Amino acid sequence: MSDSAIATSHVATLHYTLLDASGRTLDDSRARQQPLDYLHGHGNLFPALEAVLATREPGERLSVTLTPADTYGERDEALVSNSPRSSFPEDQTLEAGQRFQAQGPDGPRTVTLVAVDESRVTVDANHPLAGETLTYEIEILEVREATRAELAKGHPLPPGTSHTEVEDRKQ
Repeated sequence: MSDSAIATSHVATLHYTLLDASGRTLDDSRARQQPLDYLHGHGNLFPALEAVLATREPGERLSVTLTPADTYGERDEALVSNSPRSSFPEDQTLEAGQRFQAQGPDGPRTVTLVAVDESRVTVDANHPLAGETLTYEIEILEVREATRAELAKGHPLPPGTSHTEVEDRKQ
């Protein structure tokens, strides 16, 4: 493994395209003109994706297909529930497809409104990509050692952020 290879406590910069099983593009960092920076080995990506990226070097391109078990899990129909419309503010406009934060047993969770009528609202607490096999088309652009501040925070920081600035923000 060379010094420029992805390893624990290194920041990797990459472009990716995320595709569903039918080949439909779900996300594309190039289209947003915003590559992804992540701190390897610190839980910033799915563990299965990090495992494939370990030891890769700038310039490499790869395709990684992950099963639901390696990403957002299988769909769980028990996470789809009905609530009375009266449990939502009367003046709040509710439409199928809307997403919002709700308090769940394990803390805040994003939920999707599946159906709304005058008396009932159907809510789905599954991640929108639960049950999906996902493919990442990846190009590794850069790999560098993480700074002390990045290691302390557990994720990449904007260029030029110093450890002192991070400490000042804590106070």
